[in-house]
Amino acid sequence: MNKTIEVRNPRTGKFDYVIIPPPPKLLSQQCHRLRRGQIAWEEIGIKGRIAVLQQWKQAILAERQNLTDALVNDTGRLSVSVLEIDSVINSIDRWCNLAPQLLQPTAKNTSIPFIALQQAAVPYTLVGVISPWNFPFFLSNIDTIPALLAGCAVIVKPSEITPRFVAPLMTATNTVPLLRDVLNFVEGGGETGATLIEAVDSICFTGSVKTGRMVGESAAKNFIPAFLELGGKDPAIVLESADLDLATSAILWGSVVNTGQSCLSIERIYVAEQIFAEFYHLLITKAHSLKLAYPTVEDGEIGPIITENQAAIIKEHLQDAIDKGATIHCGGKVEELGGGWWCRPTVITNVNHSMKIMTEETFGPIMPIMSFATIEEAINLANDSIYGLSGAIFSESIELALQIGMQIDVGGISINDAGLTSMIQEGEKNSFKFSGLGGSRMGAASLQRFLRKKAFLIKTNTNKDPWWFSEE
Repeated sequence: MNKTIEVRNPRTGKFDYVIIPPPPKLLSQQCHRLRRGQIAWEEIGIKGRIAVLQQWKQAILAERQNLTDALVNDTGRLSVSVLEIDSVINSIDRWCNLAPQLLQPTAKNTSIPFIALQQAAVPYTLVGVISPWNFPFFLSNIDTIPALLAGCAVIVKPSEITPRFVAPLMTATNTVPLLRDVLNFVEGGGETGATLIEAVDSICFTGSVKTGRMVGESAAKNFIPAFLELGGKDPAIVLESADLDLATSAILWGSVVNTGQSCLSIERIYVAEQIFAEFYHLLITKAHSLKLAYPTVEDGEIGPIITENQAAIIKEHLQDAIDKGATIHCGGKVEELGGGWWCRPTVITNVNHSMKIMTEETFGPIMPIMSFATIEEAINLANDSIYGLSGAIFSESIELALQIGMQIDVGGISINDAGLTSMIQEGEKNSFKFSGLGGSRMGAASLQRFLRKKAFLIKTNTNKDPWWFSEE
């Protein structure tokens, strides 16, 4: 029998929930059941699948309060939990509207007049999804929904750190019989995830670079595609012409929303030296206005650090910066309150790229700021990273911002805003460098990742082809 996994409440520090990973044999049986269900799921067509997902949406709404309570217990924050549920509901509607056109077969002529081309696509039978702890509900569904509409069956393993939402979500799913046959969420840790990769035809993983490497290697050994969305160290560049009130508000949100526990967080800020002092003083003032969501979830905007390991990393990065000469202007420490770990919004100057806080993923509400003398220097600083997920540029000139953006090695860039790729799903983007691998999980390409394309080349006349062997 598999060992139980105890789950920690990030607000109290108590281990007050237990999950039992499925034995490999049971997991294999569940995968076989989903594969059998996928045959009928594909056959009902896109209209049928849309109708089923709309039923699922209503079932999720009926479980909304239970889902919210579970997410609050898992993550210690309320407003972002509400946003997660809203985002999944909106994602179902969005993909239901987009899918019919994206799945439409196409036909056209080829360069040879008597050969026609007809394109079709076949879904992967079973897609695996391994999702992280920072946005547990949203990120467990961001790949699941388009995969289901593409005609795949899906099995999801959320993080063992934040698994409480699985029970109410499966309650909702089990009220929709056709979906129950092709969608399952399983609880477990790394061993369950590794076993899952062996049983699926395609794998989507969101998480750390270290684990992502192992997922990619395992997928390669099994000759299945892997779509990896990994870590980030997102830069923001603030030019002299930027609107400083707008820039500081956007960067503050982009840096500390969800307590900075997002791969899309702004973790490095580069500001033109002419406005440097004004910028960071204004950012400090705004940072001071944010409060901890303690002792209740309604008390403030900044929730607890979800994992003890992450609290240790934040402590290490802060201490490393202090030891190397950084100046802390506000926040600057990890404190224990009520059994949970907390960190107030932290503004830091006198930083450089010898510090972990400027080079390694911190995943906390930390805002380290450097000045730059030239645009070229700003670009070089932004690109001095192993990561390439996303970033932000603030400038009065949109044209100049776009020119700079073309020279930054990241996949998604917000102009005069921050973190927009977390809110806007239409734009296709790839992860650069060690931030990921595989096709875009946004835009039309997100659904098309789950389809294997077929080309039918159709001879339309009875003449002998000119390239055939001569029969004379």
